[in-house]
Amino acid sequence: MELFPPDPSANLLPCDGTVNYHGRIFSMADANNYSAALLNEVPWQHDEVVIFGKHIVTARKVAWYGDSRLSYTYSGITRQALPWNETLMRLKAVVEQHCGTTFNSCLLNLYEQGDQGMAWHSDDEKSLAQHAAIASLSFGAERRFCFKHKRTSQTAEIVLEHGSLLVMKDTTQTHWLHSIPKSKRITEPRINLTFRTIVRQDRVS
Repeated sequence: MELFPPDPSANLLPCDGTVNYHGRIFSMADANNYSAALLNEVPWQHDEVVIFGKHIVTARKVAWYGDSRLSYTYSGITRQALPWNETLMRLKAVVEQHCGTTFNSCLLNLYEQGDQGMAWHSDDEKSLAQHAAIASLSFGAERRFCFKHKRTSQTAEIVLEHGSLLVMKDTTQTHWLHSIPKSKRITEPRINLTFRTIVRQDRVS
């Protein structure tokens, strides 16, 4: 573990939201084991999005897990949750302990190398609980995680380490965009798990 770990109570944003970085919350051995397990156990598939009416298949791969019969719509595509597996249940319990809250779903992203990234966006879909915490767990290659204020264009960023946890909450998604910039020098994969709270809808049985 780190000799001088980050202060998880410190806010990385200067205004209009709260982002806390817990740093590495796993030992290197545990982080390596979880990374290998996720690479092997998760049925990764290329993501699909609809942008300006055009159907696009992305380079990065994703998987969506959650409570029974949960669905999630983002970028014009609706996904049905896979049932939690044992590895994800263990990770979910650790993240919930650090955050002091519970989550009912998790979107997983696999960036196989540095030329795969994520453009500016906010996680502000209507199916997400408003202003609820989104916990981002990272394994593998260290990547820059950038923020940009929607109105002022003020920026902030941090490097997400192997086995680290970052939590976005309060009005962060309302006022800030975030992204994962591409980097040709990175050749190792990164796995990102974003634990979320989906607002359940009434269902007809």
